[in-house]
Amino acid sequence: MSQAETAGPTAAAVRPLALLGSELATLFRRWRTITMLSALAAVPVLIGIAVRVAGAGSGRGPAFIGAITDNGLFVAFTAIAVSIPVFLPMTLAVVAGDTIAGEASLGTLRYLLVAPSGRLRILLVKYAACAAFAIAATLTVALFGCLIGAILFHIGPVTLLSGSQVGFWGFSGRILLLALYETVSLLGLAAIGLFASTLTSVPVGAMAATIVLAAVAQVVDALPQLDWIHPWLFSHYWLGIADVLRSPVEWGSFLSNLWLQLGYLAVFGALAYGRFTTKDIAS
Repeated sequence: MSQAETAGPTAAAVRPLALLGSELATLFRRWRTITMLSALAAVPVLIGIAVRVAGAGSGRGPAFIGAITDNGLFVAFTAIAVSIPVFLPMTLAVVAGDTIAGEASLGTLRYLLVAPSGRLRILLVKYAACAAFAIAATLTVALFGCLIGAILFHIGPVTLLSGSQVGFWGFSGRILLLALYETVSLLGLAAIGLFASTLTSVPVGAMAATIVLAAVAQVVDALPQLDWIHPWLFSHYWLGIADVLRSPVEWGSFLSNLWLQLGYLAVFGALAYGRFTTKDIAS
């Protein structure tokens, strides 16, 4: 067997990883990405400062905000709860909407296809980059929440919603579960944004459409007259994070959310593939 023949499978196996590495490097080096992550980091910082300055005894706002003064680790939980309806979906929509449309608008998409990458591989790499951003975004909110909470407030054993207490490391593990929960929650929206990005060469249009759909889904989910459709909305389980703060952890919402997001991924991933494989890149 020749050297070229033995090197062929290895090169074919490495190429997807190299493509993914290049995509991730490009994504996280962009000033836009850095700015969005910085804005997300500012959410827990502002919450912590506001509670520290104004106090939590005003009687306004969610009940768990009052727990921040008792334990600073609740800043992370509060920041995640505040970010999931608007800030996290908005930033993810910007990234997902730019995946294909951004390349098309810059004229670089055709060069990706000239290389032996394949359209399916490009779609998978682009979606993996969206998922990586979702992980980075939720971890940014969680980690900065823990950091500012430790700086401004007392840190100690945390009383969970079920009444039992866990120590610092136990609650830190719950915070990571919260971040994982919200990362899973964004997988369906990422697939929708990827599909929208294949429909146009104007990234702003794909971003706006994804953001609007996220907002509409949450409005519909708040209407009791449409309760029959609520379990099918990709945003339905976004605020089910309280189950993570029980002992033992209630996995019902997490699993339902996971299957729902995988369903959206399957449907809109297939639509994105069908659209992308028939898209005229040369025009």
